[in-house]
Amino acid sequence: MKILFTASECVPFIKTGGLADVVGALAPVLAKQGHDVRVMLPLYAAVPKQYVDQMTHVTDFEVALGWRRQYCGIELLEKDGVKFYFVDNKFYFGRPYIYGMGGDEYERFGFFCRAALNALPLLDFQPDVIHAHDWQSGMVPALLKIQYAHLPFFANIKTMFTIHNLQYQGVFGIREVQDVLGLGDSLWTDDKLECYGCANFMKAALVYSDIITTVSPSYAEEIQTAYYGERLDGLLRARKHEVFGVLNGIDMEDYNPATDARIPAEYTADDLSGKAKCKAELQEKLGLTVDPNVPIIGMVGRLSSQKGLDLVDYIIGDLMSENVQLVVLGMGESRYVNLFSWAEGEFKGKVAARFAMDHALAHQIYAGCDMFLMPSQFEPCGLSQLIALRYGTVPIVRETGGLRDTVLSYNEYTGDGNGFTFFNYNANDMLNVINRAIDYYENHKDVWHTLQQRGMTGDYSWTNSSKKYMELYEGLVSGRFDHDSASNQEKTSSDDDAEANPVVVPYPYEKEEPEAPVKPKRVRRTKEQIAADKAAKEAEKAAKEAAKAAEAPAKPARKRRTKAEIETEKAAKAAAAEVTTEVPAKPARKRRTKAEIEADKAAKEAAKADKPARKPRAKKTETQE
Repeated sequence: MKILFTASECVPFIKTGGLADVVGALAPVLAKQGHDVRVMLPLYAAVPKQYVDQMTHVTDFEVALGWRRQYCGIELLEKDGVKFYFVDNKFYFGRPYIYGMGGDEYERFGFFCRAALNALPLLDFQPDVIHAHDWQSGMVPALLKIQYAHLPFFANIKTMFTIHNLQYQGVFGIREVQDVLGLGDSLWTDDKLECYGCANFMKAALVYSDIITTVSPSYAEEIQTAYYGERLDGLLRARKHEVFGVLNGIDMEDYNPATDARIPAEYTADDLSGKAKCKAELQEKLGLTVDPNVPIIGMVGRLSSQKGLDLVDYIIGDLMSENVQLVVLGMGESRYVNLFSWAEGEFKGKVAARFAMDHALAHQIYAGCDMFLMPSQFEPCGLSQLIALRYGTVPIVRETGGLRDTVLSYNEYTGDGNGFTFFNYNANDMLNVINRAIDYYENHKDVWHTLQQRGMTGDYSWTNSSKKYMELYEGLVSGRFDHDSASNQEKTSSDDDAEANPVVVPYPYEKEEPEAPVKPKRVRRTKEQIAADKAAKEAEKAAKEAAKAAEAPAKPARKRRTKAEIETEKAAKAAAAEVTTEVPAKPARKRRTKAEIEADKAAKEAAKADKPARKPRAKKTETQE
C-alpha cells in the first residue's frame, strides 16, 4: 500500500512534542511491513545540518496563494526505508522557531498543505491514502475534496486525519484564509469551513476527512463531550462512527535501558543494579542530596496548565515536607518556570529544575528517578508514562485520556497494576496518591520491585498500533470500511447512509454544559511555615476570640420587602388619601367690564375730593372696603 504522511514535525529532524515521535516511529514500522511510506515535512531552519547535507533536490515549482506565487522546492532524504520530502521555502520556514513567528501561521501552513498536494504528480507518487496529522496539515483533506478531487490523479485518494491534541486547532480570520487558499464564499457555512465566525484548520479536516483517528481510545470518547471537546464535540458526535482511538507506541529500541548509551549504567528487568547507579549520578549532576534511600519524582515535558502543574503548585510545600526529591525538565509558561525556580532555591538539595529541551538529560531522568508524575488536566495519549514504565520508573498519573489506557493503579488485594492513579482533578487527591507510592517504596520493597519489573516487560511498541492503522487504511481503499471490525463498537442502522453521504453536520452543535472543576487556590508554604502551622492556628484562634468580645453588635440586616407587602402599602396610602378633608377651592377671579372700571375710578376721585385737608386717616370700615 502507498501511504503519504503530512505533518509539521517528525523525529529525528524536528520536534516540539509527541506528534514528532508518532510520525517518526509509525512511518518506519509500516515501511518494514512492506508498504511504500513517504513523509512530507516543512524544511525548517532548525533542521540539523547533518540531515540537510544528506538531502537531494528533486524538483521545484510555484504555489499560487491568492494573487501571490511562491517558490517551493522539494528535497529528499531516505532513512529507515522511508522517503522524507522536505518543502523548502525560506520565507515561510527559514525562521528561528517553527511556530508562532510572524503572525502568518495560516499562510505558512496553507502554503504547506497546497504544496504537498501539488508536489505529488511531479514526484510521480499517487498514494492510496494521505494521512494528515494535526491542524497544520488540516487543509490537506479539505483542499483535496474541494479543489483537487475532480482531477483524475487525485480522484481515488482517501484521507485520514489524526487529532494529536484537540486544544490546538489553527483558528484564523475567514478573509485571510479565503484569500490565501482561494476558497469561495459558499464554503464558509457552519456545515463546511466556518466555525464560530472563524476559519478553523482542525474543523476543516474533521469535516472533509474520510476517517478520523486520535491517539488513544479514551481520548476518542472524551473529545465527544463538552468538557474535552473544545467546541468541536458536536461535530465529532455527528461523525462518531468515523472516529477511532488508536493508542500510540514508542520506539522500543531507542528507549531501552539495556542498550541506552545516554544513561550512566545499563540495566534490565532481571538486574536493576544499574538503575541505582543512574540514580546516584543524577542526584550528583543536578545538585541533589546523594542518598539512595530518598525516592526521586521526575517530570519531563511541556510546562503548561494542561499538564496539571497548578496541582503541583498547590501542594509543593507539603510534598517537600516528605522524604522525597523532585526533578523537572521542560520549557513552557513563565508561571511554572517561576514556580520551579522558586522551589529549587527554597528547598535546596531536594528540588532540581532545568528549563531546556535536552534529549540526553531526559533519558537520564527516566532512568535515575524512582517515580514519574503526570497529573494532567487532559492527555490525548502521553508518551512519557510509557517511557517511564520502560525504564522501571513507576508512574503516578491522573486517570484521563491515554494515561487511563496505559497505567493501572496497583491493587493490594489482587496484585494487579503497574503504577498509581487518581481520578479527580484535585491537588489533595494527588498528594494522597504520591504519599501512597512513597509508602510502598519505603515499606514494601517486594511490591515496588514487582511494579518495576512489570513496567519494564510491557509491550509499548508500534506493532499492535500499526496493525490497527493498516486495518483502517485497507478498509478505506477497499471501499468496505466496517466500523465494527476496526473498533468493536456497535454499528447502527444509519451507517450505510453515513457512508453514502458523509459529513452531514447539524448546527448549532449539541453541547452539554460541563461541570467546571474547582481551581485550587495557589499556596506556596515554606518549610518554616509548615513547621509553625499548628502554633499559628492556635494563636489565630485566641486572637479571634478576643476580637469577638470587643466587637460591636452587628448592624441588623435590612429587611427585603416582598412584592405583596409593597402592593399592600400602596393600597393603604390610596385609601388614606380618599378620606382626607378636601380643601375648598379658591373662587375664580371675576373679570370686570370697562364701564365698571370707569365707574369705580370716578367714585374714588369723588371720595378723594370730599376728604378734609390734613385730617388723620380714618380707619377703614367694611363698607369702605
